[in-house]
Amino acid sequence: MLNLYYDPIYTEGLDPTVRFPRERYQLLARRLKENSSIHIQCPPLATREQIGTAHDERYVDLFIEGKLEPAAIRRIGLRPWTPTIVERTLRLVGGSLSALDHALSHLSIAGNMAGGTHHAYRDCGSGYCIFNDVAICALAALKEPRIKKVLILDLDVHQGDGTAAILQEHPDIFTCSIHAESNFPFRKQQSDLDVHLADETNDADYLACLDRTLEKIQPHHFDCILFQAGVDPLEEDALGRLALTRTGLRQRNERIFQLHRQYDLPVVIFMGGGYAKPIERTVDAFEDLFTEAAQFTV
Repeated sequence: MLNLYYDPIYTEGLDPTVRFPRERYQLLARRLKENSSIHIQCPPLATREQIGTAHDERYVDLFIEGKLEPAAIRRIGLRPWTPTIVERTLRLVGGSLSALDHALSHLSIAGNMAGGTHHAYRDCGSGYCIFNDVAICALAALKEPRIKKVLILDLDVHQGDGTAAILQEHPDIFTCSIHAESNFPFRKQQSDLDVHLADETNDADYLACLDRTLEKIQPHHFDCILFQAGVDPLEEDALGRLALTRTGLRQRNERIFQLHRQYDLPVVIFMGGGYAKPIERTVDAFEDLFTEAAQFTV
């Protein structure tokens, strides 16, 4: 049984006119609720203290109190903001932390049907990302006595720049980002390992690159994996630039889930990006992601 965290506010907490495919969460939930191998649960609200482990206290308070400057809001996007965007953001982070807790306590795979907000920096948001739930979870994992080293595998088409910047001074957290070189963010940060892919990279080349990367990292030396599983490497993605097929993405996911099975590594799935047109192609790929994960939790 795959524990998966979701709340309707993931969609409803964004304005209908926002330049972001908010409906993908709702569409995916409708499909997955019929899957008896997936247990969908409501995420709690993350606390200021939990978020503050990775973010500047003043930035956290300004957002929660609705006092961010217009320039800061523009950098994040998701405009126009709704009255419920604070609750949405706190539940999004709470969903990721709940998935982490379940994965660690059960040595299993668990996921959040949102999150992967890897463009958020310590003192500001960016690129549709307000707080960096990946960094927050990495730091939370290290508070568990048996978790000594955390591996972040960011396979979104965009570099996990905020994650890299926040965690640069943490030797027990290894950040790896495999992304399109010419895509956003145009000013890259330095992860522990960055792999830059050319435009139009196809399934075969991508998977060969992933295999080489995993061999280099040697995941069995880590105690858990945080998997930013954006499906925007899809050829149909409007913000992608790579050329993976739905089958290629399934094979990507399987390689990560096999690490759980091979080494008993807890894996947390963050949904990440997906902006295909039509959006159903994105939803298809996310359905594959979580359905596949459920098969590995049996």
